[in-house]
Amino acid sequence: MSAEMTELLPLVAILAVIGGFAGVLAGLLGVGGGIVLVPAFYYVFSALGYDSPWLMQICLATSLATIIVTSARSVLGHGRKGAVDWEVLRTWAPGIALGAIFGVLAVAALRTPALQAIFGVLGMLIGLWMGFGRIDRRIADEMPKGPLRLVLSLIVGFLSVLMGIGGGSFGVPLMVLHGKPIHKAVATAAGFGGLIALPSVIGFLFVEIPPEARPPFTIGAVNLAAFAIVVTMTLFTAPLGVKLAHRLDPKPLKRVFAVFLILVAGNMLRKSLGL
Repeated sequence: MSAEMTELLPLVAILAVIGGFAGVLAGLLGVGGGIVLVPAFYYVFSALGYDSPWLMQICLATSLATIIVTSARSVLGHGRKGAVDWEVLRTWAPGIALGAIFGVLAVAALRTPALQAIFGVLGMLIGLWMGFGRIDRRIADEMPKGPLRLVLSLIVGFLSVLMGIGGGSFGVPLMVLHGKPIHKAVATAAGFGGLIALPSVIGFLFVEIPPEARPPFTIGAVNLAAFAIVVTMTLFTAPLGVKLAHRLDPKPLKRVFAVFLILVAGNMLRKSLGL
């Protein structure tokens, strides 16, 4: 067996497990895979010897590439049930996509410690909201319009790229706070993911990373091997998560996952500080 194949086999096996786990979580708890995939990619690639100042760029870009597929699949499914608010998706699309492009420029200029710190802080905030936030709270009865919509849509796209996630973690709370039912917020935010991922991944394909810092099959900052394996596994396991969601009470599970996310984000923050 060649040295290259020996190197690839553990990568394939580990990524298959990660992809399967992310798919189950997405179906069971309705959380985007990116919040799991980014730290998972980081630990896998680090363990295989690819720890570098550019590693977080690869993790973020590859996570976003998977979201192109999972977002499209999710939106189509929700759309068939009439749950997607297409008006919100249409009017928020330009700002979200533009914010995503600004996010790529920021990620390309930053290095692993700074990106770890950003992921750590934002990840802890998302975990706190998932675990303890109230989904019945409202601050308005309709979605923002005009300049406020532009600013908020830019922020959603920008921050999502800096974390390598779809729009759900920021879009769902935003829509719920502005009077959207939770099921419509989740369905519509799935569409945010595609608006974020597609332009950002195109940009990441042109980010220059030193050859020695790139895992095999990496173009720009996107690792095609990890993308293909994870997408394949999530397509198989997400339906399993959906079935489990109908049999189990997701609320306590969501709180357990929130604690897990806070711990993972805290560890990322620790690493960014070199502790």
